[in-house]
Amino acid sequence: MTRTLRRIPLTAWIGLAIIALNIVLLLAGRWLAPFGEEQIVGTPFDPPSPDHLFGLDQNGRDLLSRLMVGAQMSIGVSLAATLLSFTVGIPLGFLAAISGGWVDTALSRLVDTIMCVPVLISALVVLQALGSSLPVLIVTIALLDATRVFRLARIVAQGINVLEYAETARLRGEGLGWLIAREILPNALPPLVAEFGLRFCFTFLFVAGLSFLGLGIQPPYADWGGMVKDNQQAILYGLMAPLYPAAAIALLTVGVNLVVDWMLAGRTTMQGEGR
Repeated sequence: MTRTLRRIPLTAWIGLAIIALNIVLLLAGRWLAPFGEEQIVGTPFDPPSPDHLFGLDQNGRDLLSRLMVGAQMSIGVSLAATLLSFTVGIPLGFLAAISGGWVDTALSRLVDTIMCVPVLISALVVLQALGSSLPVLIVTIALLDATRVFRLARIVAQGINVLEYAETARLRGEGLGWLIAREILPNALPPLVAEFGLRFCFTFLFVAGLSFLGLGIQPPYADWGGMVKDNQQAILYGLMAPLYPAAAIALLTVGVNLVVDWMLAGRTTMQGEGR
C-alpha cells in the first residue's frame, strides 16, 4: 500500500484533493454554507468582507454560500446524467458487439442518426419543447451522451469478444448474460472508468453552458453556470462576482482530468510491464 501511494504523482494528488473537496460540497454544501441560497444579506454587488469572503451577488446574496449550495445542483445533475448515460450506453454497446448481425446494424445506425445532429442543437430543441425541469434535463443529456458511450462500449467489447477466453465461454454454452457480466465487463472496465471521468467533464461543462443560456438548471436552485450568467454584468464594474463560479467549474474539470490522465498513464505502464 505504501509503495502504491508513493507511485501516485503530485498532479494526481492535486486532482484527488479537488475531487474530494467537491464531493464534500456535493454531500454537505447546503449545511456548511453560512447563509441560505436565497437569503438577502446586503446590497447588490457588495465587495468581499470578513462576513462575506466572496462578496454579494446581483441580488445581495452571499456568493460563497451560493457556490457551496450550487455544487449540489451543478455536480449532482451532471453526475446523474453521466451515470444514466453509462447505464444505457454500456449494455446496448455490449449487446451490439456480441450479437452482431441486424442487432448491431440497427443500433449502430440509430446512434449514427442521433449523432448527426450536434448535441447542443438537439438539447436546445428538446428543452424548448418539454421544458427545463430537472428530470427532463437529466434524461435529455443522458440519452444524447449515451450515443458516445455506446460507441466506446461496442468497440471495446468487439475487441474482447474475439479473444480466447470469450470464445471458450461460448463453447461451454454460456449465455449472453454470462458473457457480458463475467467476461466482457471486467475486462472493459479500465477504459470505461477513464471514459466516465471524461464524459462527466463534458456533461458538467454542458450543463453549465445550458444554464448560462437559460435552459439548464432553473431558479430558485443555485448552480454555477447560472451564477455566471446572473452576475455577468459585474464585469463591467470591475467586480469578481462571475469569476468565482467560473473558477469553480474550471477547477473541478481540471481536477477530474488530472486523475483521468493518471489512470490512463498507469494502465499504459501496466500494459507495458505485462508485455
